[in-house]
Amino acid sequence: MIPLTMIRHGPTAWNAEKRLQGRTDVPLSEEGREFVSRWQIPPAVQEYRWVSSPLRRATETAKLLGARDTEIEPRLTEMNYGDWEGSRLQDLRTSLGNVMAENEARGLDFCPDGGEKPREVQKRLVSWLEDVATRGDATLAVSHHGVLRALYSLATGWNMVDPLPEKFQWDAMHSFHVSDDGQVHVERVNISIAAT
Repeated sequence: MIPLTMIRHGPTAWNAEKRLQGRTDVPLSEEGREFVSRWQIPPAVQEYRWVSSPLRRATETAKLLGARDTEIEPRLTEMNYGDWEGSRLQDLRTSLGNVMAENEARGLDFCPDGGEKPREVQKRLVSWLEDVATRGDATLAVSHHGVLRALYSLATGWNMVDPLPEKFQWDAMHSFHVSDDGQVHVERVNISIAAT
């Protein structure tokens, strides 16, 4: 079993405004940089192979955490929210009404206009996990909330219709294991990396 630790990028101005970011390359906010600079990665995990989504908010987070030789992995890019990027979810629920409710009820097949389904995020994650298994190195990945949700669903069978069993905390890392065949398993979520 290969250790896989996932960390969500630090906060951005769009996060503060509750806007969907998706593929829009929003950098960390000044507050986000300060927030991340207080995180403490355990020394053993610090020695893992570092991988990051190509989006700036992820690469900046990795750099602030002291990553060396971070590999950029496009398959860890956030879910594509298409025409909805920059919008607030609550505003979309208000303006789209029942259409939005029916879309959200699709779970893994939820699809923003012009965007990507969580099931499609899972497809690229499966490919990446197979590569992690082949390589065999303990890995620390800096990615995104949508990617974390898709990975958790792969590991547990969560259908994305019911509420997330455990909300992902921001100043935390999430521990998984990848088996030799590329299957992913949850070890523990919300391991605090906040400075004490």
